[in-house]
Amino acid sequence: HPGSRGRLCAKGPATINQINDPDRILTPLRRVGPRGEGKWEPITWPEAVSLIAGRIRKALQEGRHNEVVYHVGRPGNEGYVERVLQAWGVDGHNSHTNICSSGARFGYAIWQAYDRPSPDHANAEFILLISAHLESGHYFNPHAQRIMEGKLSGAKLAVMDCRLSNTASMADYWMPTRPGTEAAALLAMARVILEEQLYDADFLRRWVNWKAYLEYAYPEEPQTFEDFIACLKADYARFTPEYAEAECGIPAATIVEVARRIARAGHRFAAHNWRGPASGHLGGWEVARTLYLLSVLVGAVGTEGGTNPSAWSKFRPQFFDQPPAQNVWNELHFPREYPLSHYELSFLLPHFLKEGRGKLDVYFTRVFNPVWTYPDGFSWVEMLRDESKLGLHIALTPTDRKSVV
Repeated sequence: HPGSRGRLCAKGPATINQINDPDRILTPLRRVGPRGEGKWEPITWPEAVSLIAGRIRKALQEGRHNEVVYHVGRPGNEGYVERVLQAWGVDGHNSHTNICSSGARFGYAIWQAYDRPSPDHANAEFILLISAHLESGHYFNPHAQRIMEGKLSGAKLAVMDCRLSNTASMADYWMPTRPGTEAAALLAMARVILEEQLYDADFLRRWVNWKAYLEYAYPEEPQTFEDFIACLKADYARFTPEYAEAECGIPAATIVEVARRIARAGHRFAAHNWRGPASGHLGGWEVARTLYLLSVLVGAVGTEGGTNPSAWSKFRPQFFDQPPAQNVWNELHFPREYPLSHYELSFLLPHFLKEGRGKLDVYFTRVFNPVWTYPDGFSWVEMLRDESKLGLHIALTPTDRKSVV
């Protein structure tokens, strides 16, 4: 495949083991006895489909659309499940993205509407990574190959991570920032680029909404591009390299050198923020936001060797038709008290059910165990065992019967 080039991630070889796993479930199993007791009986696929479909149909006929929920660990169906839920007229898609990657995604989304970057590492002159990458699961096998291609072609690699990861061990610059301070270091780099006039003025003038910024933040100032740069310098004046050193523990000289390297690479600056800082800290979305600011300042957006919005580099097949949008809103996923949530707040689901905000009649979990995934697993155990709050639970998993209640 042009993406992996035959170098599969761990999930590829593991699939063979899963197929031949002696504990693999070959037929649907229906629970026998109380939940949590671990007793099952095999049933046929037609029986399972009829039972589940009948339960969904009854809920829809009775107007209980919000009681049908599909909960997935990582959506990977290119929108097909959402299409099915839309056809049913339910707002039933849930995921664990809010505890995994929504912080990083939000920082990108408010820049470019796309919530993931697509760095062109292979053609970059300078690469900056936040957190570990080369060894981080199945996502980054293609990245790892292209990062090494970039290095073999002369690119320099900087890694901002408190751990000496495999990625950091191969870096030209390892910056072990104190956890949660990464944004300060990135803003100090932005300040260096601005103060030393290393930015791409033509790119900023054309693609940044600097006029709207001036009208909103500095209406009393002359509304020219030159004044925009002056105001931007004033905004970031306090983020000196020395300030960043005190906050992050990274030498000021290193911050200045990396900033200059980024500017020298210009349109061939590739950057990516993974989960660590964005997921582990309050306001972690600012890490992705400030990292992308560097790409914007040097004009490395939509360029060879730069960082593009993810969908620019991805083929996504379109369906032949699209059902009408749902006319229901499931507040168990998107509660009204959190109007700015970027993804479903699924970690609150068991607590909302306990408060009596609603109930689930049909609940799918797909290759995903909330008891293990969420920090408060016992709340999920309590929810899954309570048949007054959760009616029919369908666990779409081929092997892990022990975790299913």
